[in-house]
Amino acid sequence: MKKIILLFTCMFGISVFSQIKVLKNETLVEIGKDNSVGLYKKEDKFTINYQDLNTANLNTFRSFSFQNMNKDVEGLYKMITDGFIDSPAGNIVLELPNDIIELHYEKNFGQPTVQFIQYINKNKKYVGKSQFLNKKQVDKLFGKTNGKSALYERSVAKTNSTMGTTSYNSSTSTATPLNDTPAKAQSSSPKSKKYKK
Repeated sequence: MKKIILLFTCMFGISVFSQIKVLKNETLVEIGKDNSVGLYKKEDKFTINYQDLNTANLNTFRSFSFQNMNKDVEGLYKMITDGFIDSPAGNIVLELPNDIIELHYEKNFGQPTVQFIQYINKNKKYVGKSQFLNKKQVDKLFGKTNGKSALYERSVAKTNSTMGTTSYNSSTSTATPLNDTPAKAQSSSPKSKKYKK
């Protein structure tokens, strides 16, 4: 009887250990960072992290993410930098799958700057605000100064560990402009429209 109990104990111990699985450690690639705002890439998903200036606790960091479909990262960079040249009449509103992001432009010390305003989970009650960024800081954030902007379009290979095969990600954009945002008079630039991702 003791041998049977010992056998069941050993079998139970082996089955417990076999339930532990080692996960692949996927690292984030830093595209660019300036002070408390950073752009990171993980496979084809890009994340912007920022220190929330809208909270009393200055240690609050927030983030929003989006897929790079149809060169959306380059499109966002162009939209932001075009706003420095021709300042929009109001905030540029971007709808992401989980959040709403507004690009708020202001002149600080005579220099055009942009701020990310995030409506967390598309709820207007929960708002996060980044620091203001000038053109040089935006270039640094999007990896234009360090050459990491070349990482935007690199296809990421995924290896299926059980099958030993490799597949490549490819996708198309689902972003469509919405025409219900007031724009500058007679302006047809894409930065004055609302985009849905």
